[in-house]
Amino acid sequence: MDNHEQYGFIEEKSFAAFMAENPLEKEWLQPGQKVQAQIVKIAPEWIFIDLGGKSEGYLDRKEYVDPEGNLTVKEGDTITVHFLSSRNNEKLFTSKIGRGDAAKAFLEDAWHNGIPIEGRISKETKGGLEVIIAGDVRAFCPFSQSGLTRSENTADYLGKTLPFKIVEYGEQGRNIIISHREILQEEKAKHKEGLKEVLKEGMLVTGKVMSLHAFGAFVDIGGIQGLLPLSEIGWDRAAEINTLLAVGDELSLSILKLDWTEDKITLSLKANLADPWTNIEKNFSKGACLTGRVSSLTNFGAFVTLEAGVEGLIHISKLAKGKRIKHANEILTKGQPIEVRIEAIDAEKKRISLSLAAADSEGTATGEPGENKEKAEDLLKYLGEAKSTSFGSLGDLMKAKYPRK
Repeated sequence: MDNHEQYGFIEEKSFAAFMAENPLEKEWLQPGQKVQAQIVKIAPEWIFIDLGGKSEGYLDRKEYVDPEGNLTVKEGDTITVHFLSSRNNEKLFTSKIGRGDAAKAFLEDAWHNGIPIEGRISKETKGGLEVIIAGDVRAFCPFSQSGLTRSENTADYLGKTLPFKIVEYGEQGRNIIISHREILQEEKAKHKEGLKEVLKEGMLVTGKVMSLHAFGAFVDIGGIQGLLPLSEIGWDRAAEINTLLAVGDELSLSILKLDWTEDKITLSLKANLADPWTNIEKNFSKGACLTGRVSSLTNFGAFVTLEAGVEGLIHISKLAKGKRIKHANEILTKGQPIEVRIEAIDAEKKRISLSLAAADSEGTATGEPGENKEKAEDLLKYLGEAKSTSFGSLGDLMKAKYPRK
């Protein structure tokens, strides 16, 4: 006997095998508990089922009769049912509360045990929908519990039969409030648990764009929505998301992050696209002149898009000759085409330093000394360096602009 056996430890696999060989006693059913059972006999009024372990139950035959009166199951079929109660040592079950006079007796049990019922939407009333359940019982479903969005036309749902749960049961069944939303939430939660086992960070998924917002798009990836941030749509900057996507678009996306605690899924389209900086030094060279487009303007310079996902910076000191400016928007406008010359490329940091192609080789300082110092510091902050960058230190910048006399 090894130490595990000596001290009574059971391996997980052995425990699973033990449970498989020794199922729990079927007698201990809780009201509302869902089980699978096999139909052993169909009588004129009842369907008898085998629960295993020498235990049997029954349910109303009408629950498996279609509107034309045809029986939809046969002996030997396996069905999913809910336990209601034990009467005279006989276990009563239901598939879901359906129509007919026999179903009325089950409504209170369905309320107590959370068993789904079927209801036909008969008309729209103030604040919600009137729904007929159990043949002729009127129930009220508030709009907030209908599961319908504001944009949907409720008239399209009149006459439809949907599953509901009873959330309030008062006045002996004369005041019943029901919810379709709870059914949808349970289905969503069950679907979510299944997705947890399938979805992994980094995997590719197919999704459909459901809505567009300034910060990004919500995309359905198989019954659950994730966020595609604006910054993850592509390598180039976009002023408005609707210039890139439309509701209904089908996309191939990568999962950047999964946070099941907060119910947040972050998606990326950009991750599936080639990084334009991979071969930057082959496509661009120092001293080359080319045409770009102004993408953004700051107090320390102008960013120019050279191609999708590749931007360069013209420092403010190289924008205006003989002028004192405080912001790049005094010289340029966003979206303006512009001829530029490449002065430096830092592929590792993804930085390109530019100048105006038509400007003299020597830049002209702009603004007051204090202002230029502040702008240089803003530039360094952008570059993410405390003391120096590939474009020179703050001291070098100041010395170049204000040499000692």
